[in-house]
Amino acid sequence: MLGALGSSGCKVLVVEDEFLVALQLEDILTDGGHTVIGTVADLASLANLSEAPEVAFVDLNLRDGPTGPEIARLLSERFDTRVIYATANPTQIGAPAPTCVGVLRKPFCDRNVLDAVTFATVEPGSLPRPAGLETPPPSVVGRAQV
Repeated sequence: MLGALGSSGCKVLVVEDEFLVALQLEDILTDGGHTVIGTVADLASLANLSEAPEVAFVDLNLRDGPTGPEIARLLSERFDTRVIYATANPTQIGAPAPTCVGVLRKPFCDRNVLDAVTFATVEPGSLPRPAGLETPPPSVVGRAQV
């Protein structure tokens, strides 16, 4: 699945409780040819997810508190979703999800978002890390791209 995606459109989940930030991400992603399958604003909302996302942009501090890292781990374990943390506070990640590919700092620009999705959906090592996508914290395991 990973290598087949490449830069073509993929299914993306937005994990964000700030309406305007979520809307901005959705617009960038759909304009870039991707399908946003939903927006999750808290841990309870994750239960309503009806299909597996290939990539998820995950904020850390959500409507119910700092549950973003837990949501990222659940997405990683259940669906093998590639996780991109979208946050202004990357030091709050703790142990990142096994499928974490990087951190996109807020505020972000369109190009950085789209480059991050492309990077997340190709075989590890086949593209250089985009300038706007920071390396995940060092405790990442699994198929993360470093």
